Amino acid sequence: MGLRPVQVNIKALDHSAVGRFWAEALGWSAYGGASGVTTYVGPTGGLVWPDPVSIGIDVVAVPEGKTPTKNRVHLDLATTSAVHQTELIARLKALGATPAHVGQGDVPWTVLTDLEGNEFCVLEPREVYRDTGPIAAVVVDCVDPRDMARFWGGAMDWPLHEVTDDHAVFRSAEGVGPYLEFLRTPDVKTVPDRVHLDLLPRPGDDGSAEVDRLRDLGATDLDLGQGDVPWTVLIDPEGHELCVLALP
Repeated sequence: MGLRPVQVNIKALDHSAVGRFWAEALGWSAYGGASGVTTYVGPTGGLVWPDPVSIGIDVVAVPEGKTPTKNRVHLDLATTSAVHQTELIARLKALGATPAHVGQGDVPWTVLTDLEGNEFCVLEPREVYRDTGPIAAVVVDCVDPRDMARFWGGAMDWPLHEVTDDHAVFRSAEGVGPYLEFLRTPDVKTVPDRVHLDLLPRPGDDGSAEVDRLRDLGATDLDLGQGDVPWTVLIDPEGHELCVLALP
């Protein structure tokens, strides 16, 4: 019992262009969805979904652009050396990334935005992220990391590595792929996010029962006009959108 994060969902006006950007940024491949309105980005070597190690990126076409409000979910990219960090930042800028100022001040990492303004960070080398692959962490801004640890710890089958008043950190039980981190921020959620997590039941689990379990933990149903679809849209106790997908 417990859901696994399988992909980060990014809304985009031009899903193909944003998908290609992230594929190039991560050294992965972009795969067109059967519907023609999504681009999935995952490790090279052919489409495998869900990927057994990585969290993929699913870029979904929407008619409206991003507001100036900072996303409350973003990606941190890993680097292996100071030279790698410098080279990666230069390559990302050449792909169309733009430097961003979100109040970070004088820090050793660099904040950029993708082609449609979605923020992400290129981290300085950190030992903790040496084996994550190109995505070091999926980072979620929140008001109360301890409450997020309670909800998401109950929602997922990922163990909680650390929790304080300032942050909560999860990673898969296998110790592979990126971390999921909740960081305390002074601001609260005010607009729908362009980025959210998609979760998947484990084989043999009852998807409907998993959704009911999330509701018991404090999740609320969200109607975005999605209609009759095989996934369920919810928000967590702080209003972060999430989807529970159907097993393939």
